[in-house]
Amino acid sequence: MGEVYRARDSRLKRDVAIKVLPEAFARDPERLARFEREAEVLAALNHPNIGAVYGFEETPQASGIVLELVEGPTLAARIARGAVPLEEAIDLALQIAEALEAAHEKGIVHRDLKPANIKVTPAGKVKVLDFGLAKLTQESNAADGPTMAATTQAGMLLGTAAYMAPEQANGGPTDARADIFSFGVVLYEALTGRRAFGADTVLETLNAVVHRQPAPFDSPASDVVRRCLEKQPSQRYPAMAQVRAALQKLRDNRSGSIQAAPSIAVLPFANMSREADDEYFSDGLAEEIINALAQMPGLKVIARTSAFAFKGKNEDIRKIADTLGVTTVLEGSVRRAGSRIRVTAQLIQASDGTHLWSQRYDREMSDIFAVQDEISVAIAEALKVKLQPVPERRMPGIPAYEAYLRYRQYQWKFTHEAATRSKELLEEAVALDPGFALPYVGLADYHLALSTVGGIRSDVAMPRARELARRALEIDPDLPEAHAMLGIVAGHYDYDWQETERRFRMVTAREQMSPHLKQWCSNFWLIAVGRPEEAVKYATMAIEDDPLCQMWHCMRAAVYLGLGRAEQAIADLRRSVELDPQFWIGWVQLGLCYAVVGRLAEAQPCAATAYALAPWSPLGIGVMAGVFGRGGEQDRAQPLLDQLTADSYHADFGLGVYHLAAGDFERATESMLLAVDRRIPSTIPIVLRPYEPWLRQGSAWPQVLKKMNLA
Repeated sequence: MGEVYRARDSRLKRDVAIKVLPEAFARDPERLARFEREAEVLAALNHPNIGAVYGFEETPQASGIVLELVEGPTLAARIARGAVPLEEAIDLALQIAEALEAAHEKGIVHRDLKPANIKVTPAGKVKVLDFGLAKLTQESNAADGPTMAATTQAGMLLGTAAYMAPEQANGGPTDARADIFSFGVVLYEALTGRRAFGADTVLETLNAVVHRQPAPFDSPASDVVRRCLEKQPSQRYPAMAQVRAALQKLRDNRSGSIQAAPSIAVLPFANMSREADDEYFSDGLAEEIINALAQMPGLKVIARTSAFAFKGKNEDIRKIADTLGVTTVLEGSVRRAGSRIRVTAQLIQASDGTHLWSQRYDREMSDIFAVQDEISVAIAEALKVKLQPVPERRMPGIPAYEAYLRYRQYQWKFTHEAATRSKELLEEAVALDPGFALPYVGLADYHLALSTVGGIRSDVAMPRARELARRALEIDPDLPEAHAMLGIVAGHYDYDWQETERRFRMVTAREQMSPHLKQWCSNFWLIAVGRPEEAVKYATMAIEDDPLCQMWHCMRAAVYLGLGRAEQAIADLRRSVELDPQFWIGWVQLGLCYAVVGRLAEAQPCAATAYALAPWSPLGIGVMAGVFGRGGEQDRAQPLLDQLTADSYHADFGLGVYHLAAGDFERATESMLLAVDRRIPSTIPIVLRPYEPWLRQGSAWPQVLKKMNLA
């Protein structure tokens, strides 16, 4: 739009910036009008976060705008050094939001917001610059605003491709919500250090802006960014005031949490034993401490999956704490020698790396439970957290306890081999100590999980899960996981939703719940009975407790789909497979979601990956066949359909998934009506409720719900 010079105002003794429109451009009426309009826009704005205008000069050779000279780098230069820490990013974003809010109040839309047009002074003050593409919105009638009319013609593409709103990229009309989208792109880039919509060509970039979601990222600010980046303007924040309020609330909550709500991540303890195989024990000790700390009211405790994601990576404590959103980190080591153990632990203040507490324990192996309790008490005292009285519990025998700890290593790997090994170790723990309650719940969960993905018949798995959960309650009548399991079986096998409600009410009455229980509440209870908004709440709480667990993101996506929020679902599903590229369930769901919304090119590689990882599952087979069918490749779909129908028990369920992926919602509903009789526990949370907005088009939909006693 012009050239900018640093200059000296000799009369007022100050340095200024002069933006010059060269003589060749000055002969272009459109360029000259836009240049003059920029000066008028700036003259109408008087805000500390917007670069000021001092005057407009014209000579026969050129026209120039005299501007405030803003010292300091652009935000683009700051991001080039790496992602901006959350607290700093929020502070900068609030100032940018205030600048845009002031402009929008005057009826002015920037239309070219990007890091290169934002400067940050040495004092940390933001200045939004370059209103050369700004326009006056039609609805504005501000008396003190600029008087010029917007001259952009419909279909004219103005702006920077990677930061445009979709409606702007399509050459359509824009309003203040276009700036909100661009603001979201800028904040995404600041927080992640990477472009939200980066591509090799302008055309590819514009296509990404219009059709694709940026890669998901974990941050307390991710929900704010996600809403700013909604493709439809009506789904974004309605105004910058709401964006600013959301950011202010986020900053206030974080400031308050540092003072009022201490938080901790327990990293996996280092195995210092001679036997590398003893690693299960050091990991297990850390997890037991996590479980003990999670019972303390007022203490945020990051769950195992996320805390253990840093295992073996030698990351800086401050980076780990910032990623997980905690103020303290516990790390330690374990050494075993015969019947003796040595445990060291240290509690670290993440902000400066100082030690709040450290201790070494030299004990007999039989004292391991006492060591866990002593560490938990010491942490509570160091963080000034109120200790919750812990009911007396029966301690298992050490061999059974070790078998259970070995099982924990396989619990979240989601492979056929891991499931088989889990079952063996749990059965070993039960055989070694029949009075140890937790392995019974683990075995019940094994049967539930395998029947959910079609690895075992539900008429075998679900009654067995109920039997195991009841046995666990005979040993420990208050065990919440056992009550939840009975609630799941009651609803998804008996279609007795009153019993489901009763059991889950007992679970949610507890002050502390594990992420696993929160996910069960979300996907096996609330979404099933038609309460998706509450389901989102519990799923989100599970992610807050365990932000790097792939399963929680996958299951929240199912709830988003049921609410018709497909883009948010896709973002969660992409995050799940980003966290674990071998997570075949996430690939299945992502492929199915892409297929149902008609994004076949993106569905194909996801479905292929899922099928390659789990070629035995009716879910994966059905999605792969459906993608082929929808793409007109029936010759490639048919062998998969033959594979589905060869398994008579799961055939109708798999065919329902096939027709759903193929876009035939009438036949999908008909197949699911038959599949309901098989009582497969994934029928409701993975297929029927998530895809209800599409399946209700089928004429059999009311019969499907009635058959399951659902409204």
